[in-house]
Amino acid sequence: MEETATSSTPSLSRKKEKEAILRFHNCPGCKIDRLKEERVGLPYAHLSYIWLVSLCTALPISSLYPFIYFMIRDFNIASQEEDIGYYAGFVGSSFMIGRALTSLFWGVLVDRYGRKPIILVGTFSVVIFNTMFGLSSTFWMAISSRFLLGCFNSLLGTIRV
Repeated sequence: MEETATSSTPSLSRKKEKEAILRFHNCPGCKIDRLKEERVGLPYAHLSYIWLVSLCTALPISSLYPFIYFMIRDFNIASQEEDIGYYAGFVGSSFMIGRALTSLFWGVLVDRYGRKPIILVGTFSVVIFNTMFGLSSTFWMAISSRFLLGCFNSLLGTIRV
C-alpha cells in the first residue's frame, strides 16, 4: 500500500507544478488552455464566425455562374452568341489565377502577422471586389476586379491552417 501511495503522490505534485508553471508564465497558449477549462458546451459564437468566413470564401466562386452569361452578353464583346462562353471562361478563371499567384504570399503573411488580420483583409476584399465586379461596365473591368478579388481573397488557406 505504501508503494501506491508514494507512486501517486509524485504524479499529483507534478500536476500541481505543471499548473503553477502554466499560471506563472502567462503565455498565450496557457490563456487558451484556461479558456478551454472555463468553457462549457459548444462555442456557437466561434462556430458562427468560422461559418461566415467560409461562406465569404465560397461566395466569389459560386455566385458568378448564374449571371455571367448575361453580363458578357451585355458587354457586347462576343461577335456571336456561341462566343459568350469563351469570354465567360476568362472572367471565371481570372479569380483562380489571382488566387494561385498570391497564395504563398498570404501564407507568409499569416505566419508573420497571424490569422485574424489576414482573415479581416480577405473578408473585406470579398465585399469590395465583388461590388466592383457587380458594377463593372466593361469586359476588362470585370476581369481585373475578379483577378484582384482572387489576389486578395486569402481566406481558404488561412482558415485551414
